[in-house]
Amino acid sequence: MIARETVAREEGRPAVPGRRRAGQPESEEPAAGRDTTGGVADRSTGGFWFPRTPSGRASLVPPPPWFYSGEMLTIEYLAEPGAVAALLPPPLEPVADRPDAVAAIWAEWQSCSESGAELLDPVRAQYRESLLVVRCRYRERDWSRCVFIWVDQDFSLARGLFQGYPKKLGQIHLTRPALIGRAGPKLAPGGRFGASVAAGSRRLLEAEFTITGEAESAGFVNAHPMLHHRVWPAVEADGSDAHSEIVSVASEEVELGTAYVGEAALRVFPSPTEELEALAPREMLGGFWRRAGFTFRGGRSLAGGGRDIAGVGRDIAGGGRDIADGGPDFADGGASSAAGAGR
Repeated sequence: MIARETVAREEGRPAVPGRRRAGQPESEEPAAGRDTTGGVADRSTGGFWFPRTPSGRASLVPPPPWFYSGEMLTIEYLAEPGAVAALLPPPLEPVADRPDAVAAIWAEWQSCSESGAELLDPVRAQYRESLLVVRCRYRERDWSRCVFIWVDQDFSLARGLFQGYPKKLGQIHLTRPALIGRAGPKLAPGGRFGASVAAGSRRLLEAEFTITGEAESAGFVNAHPMLHHRVWPAVEADGSDAHSEIVSVASEEVELGTAYVGEAALRVFPSPTEELEALAPREMLGGFWRRAGFTFRGGRSLAGGGRDIAGVGRDIAGGGRDIADGGPDFADGGASSAAGAGR
C-alpha cells in the first residue's frame, strides 16, 4: 500500500492530520482543534457509546459521571529487572524508585450513572475485574499505568476502552469477607483471601492474602493518576492508527475504608494469548485489602488526539492536541486503592 503521506503530496493536499509518521517528534502534531469530525458526524443519533440510536437508550454505556463502590485486593511485588520498562512505549520512561514494582489488583464493583437506574437492575451495575498496574515517568512526574486488565461485563469493557484501559473479557473471582457466620474471612488478623483470573479457558493469575493488621494506605504502585494511550487502528489496516493520544484519568470524590495489610503470594501461569510470564514475581512486597468509592467525571488529553474520520475527498479537519498537564489528582497516596480502578 502506498504511504498516505505520498498520496497526499501527489494530490496537493496535507497528509491525514493526527497520524504521526515514524520518528516524527511530538512537536509536529497538528494544532489544537475541537471540531474534528470533518463534517461527517451523525448529529441525528444519541447515546454516549455504541450503538448510537435516535433515543440513545441502546447505548452500551451512559455518559459520565460514573459512580463506583467496591472492594479491592492489591498484591505488590517486584518483577525481573527491565520487565516493566519493556512495556512502556516512548516517550514514557521507568520511574527512579523501584522501577520494576507491579501491583496485581482484584476488585468487585457496583457502579451507576447519574440516574442510579442501574442499581435497580443489578446486572447493569455489578462486575469484577483483575488488572496489573505499573508506574512510569512522563513530563517530569510519576504516573500509574494499567498494562493488562480483564473484566466480566461488556459495559465495563467499553468504559475502560474509552479511558485507555486495555480491557479484555475474563472470569474473575475474589473471596468476600463475612460480617457474620463462618463462610468468609473476618477483617482482622488471620483473615485469609484468595483470588484468580482466567481468560480463554486458561487460568492466568492466582493470589492468596492473609491479614496481619491495619495500614495507613494500600500500597504505592497504584497511588498516582493513571496515564494511558487511547488508540484506534486505521480502517485501512496499514499499520497506522486513526486515533492515538496520551490521556490521564483520575478519580474524584474518593472515599476510603480501613486499609488492611498482610502477607501475599502470587502465581502466574502461561497462556498462548497473554504475555504475563515476564511480569512474574521475583520478590513479594505485601498485600492490601480495602473498600473504596469514587466518581469518574472525565479525563484529560495530554498529547496527540487527532481524529482521522473519513470524509469526501479525504479533506479532513485536524484535531491534534498537546494539552498542558492537569486534571484531578489525589489528596494523598491513601487514595491509591481507587486510583487504578479499571472502571
